[in-house]
Amino acid sequence: QEVQTALGQTISAEEASEIVLNDLIDQVLLVQGAHEAGYLLEDAELDARIAALAEEIGGEEALSTWQASHGYTSDSFRSSLKRAAEAAWMRDSILTNLSGTAEQVHAQQILLYNRETAEDVQTKLTEGADFGDLASAYEPKTSGDLGWFPRGYLLEASIEEAAFSLEIGQPSEIIETDVGFHIIMVLEKEADRLLTPDALLSLQEKALLDWLQAKRETSTIE
Repeated sequence: QEVQTALGQTISAEEASEIVLNDLIDQVLLVQGAHEAGYLLEDAELDARIAALAEEIGGEEALSTWQASHGYTSDSFRSSLKRAAEAAWMRDSILTNLSGTAEQVHAQQILLYNRETAEDVQTKLTEGADFGDLASAYEPKTSGDLGWFPRGYLLEASIEEAAFSLEIGQPSEIIETDVGFHIIMVLEKEADRLLTPDALLSLQEKALLDWLQAKRETSTIE
């Protein structure tokens, strides 16, 4: 709470409790998934992890002091560490199943801020105006280049949906979002292109959230 206040951010006690509870539920679901997949952290490995932590912070006494200052008993710390380790194993298992490549498109957009202008640009395109020239005119710095992206990457699902349905060189209809009015065109497509680190991270986050959501829908949470 003090950190939040220092940063000028405040959340209620109820909101903080809900965040902690949801994190705990996610962790328990991951642990259950690990057990279903056949992984269980053995006592010997848990002991080794605790010994390594103790050595890292200055010995068993220092670890006991840290545990006490954070509200842990020896048993509750063991349980918490075991749960965290098993949850991490399941999370890593989910993420490593993702391929480093995916179907991707390279697209360009013309972004306008009122429908009238967007309709005027659309008319020009219909009459044969060059998409790239118009994109450069409205966004000289980037020429509206959206780069390469896979499904599930863009924040605006409507733009992504249009991009993957268009033929190369075919301007889209006007797409209205909270940002403005978009007309996009696909420049290139590849069925199996290497993901950028940012795109891979985004898809990994989505895969984890999707897995957790699916588990929540089939689990009884009390």
